[in-house]
Amino acid sequence: MPFHVLGIESSCDETSAAILRFEPGGKRELLSDVTARQEEVHLRWGGVVPELASRRHLESLLPVVKAALHQAGLSYQQLSAVAVTNRPGLIGSLMIGVNAARTLAFTLKIPLIPINHLEAHLAAVLLEGAEIQFPCLGLIISGGHTSLYEVQEGWKDFRPLGHTRDDAAGEAFDKGARLLGLPYPGGPQVAKLAAEGNPAAISFPRALPAWNETDFSFSGLKTSLATYLQRPSPAPVADICASYQEAIVDALVAKTVNAAKRGSYRDLVVAGGVAANQRLREKLRAALPAAMRLHIPAPAFCTDNGAMIAALGSVRLEQGEGIEPEGIFAVEVAPATEARAARGKH
Repeated sequence: MPFHVLGIESSCDETSAAILRFEPGGKRELLSDVTARQEEVHLRWGGVVPELASRRHLESLLPVVKAALHQAGLSYQQLSAVAVTNRPGLIGSLMIGVNAARTLAFTLKIPLIPINHLEAHLAAVLLEGAEIQFPCLGLIISGGHTSLYEVQEGWKDFRPLGHTRDDAAGEAFDKGARLLGLPYPGGPQVAKLAAEGNPAAISFPRALPAWNETDFSFSGLKTSLATYLQRPSPAPVADICASYQEAIVDALVAKTVNAAKRGSYRDLVVAGGVAANQRLREKLRAALPAAMRLHIPAPAFCTDNGAMIAALGSVRLEQGEGIEPEGIFAVEVAPATEARAARGKH
């Protein structure tokens, strides 16, 4: 008999729900994946406003869950478990998702599975049937996080190898875009213009050189861009974007390759919103040791989404984990500070 896991994600500015079907030891099949985005809400502010994000989650969550059930052709009663992001993220946004998941799981008398959505980013490769040899190397690059991990068997233990000292790669893209006057969200805008520019036009810095092999730093790069833009005759915007993107990508590739060479890893999993960047994908494939396999989710599964939550939730359910109905209301939402503290831990 197959299991059906509902995954709910609301850690930042995407309200997402997905349903995944699986049989223990068998193939995972994504039946639905529905996401309500919020770019139009935050566009005028140039970034996510937490209170506005929470209000939109409150409006969107149940319609998104209902749409996911409809798309999957299932009723609430056919669900086997509910997996939900409970850390890290914006505290108000997390609470909307967790409280909805608690209520559903308690009412349906099915297990509730709390999920660290950073770990779920890496597990998103399961949605495409990836077979991973553990321990593997994992690189998470998103709006607020840039971290390297050694991931142990069964996606259970995520040992940190390196993290960002300041701005994450996604923040560097978005803040750089803001300096250039590009609309929010800035990362895709920079990448689009970069495709038309010369990546060698401007020599932007690559922070934390070889002596620090696995930590990242991007705040100095952002400052370098701001200083460069004060020149009376800067280069064309496409060249600036290409050179700026190249500096970010080079740092990510160099640190990841250093970590890969230090361990005996067969597989590298790269995930998070910045993993959708085509230049990063190209340079990683070219730089990795020949015997190392690179796994990156499809672009649709790189940003925050319910499908990755359902994927890791299915693994946890298969491992016998999950909070049973009588203990469901004891599950906690991570404190707001974890969004930043997670850089060194998750």
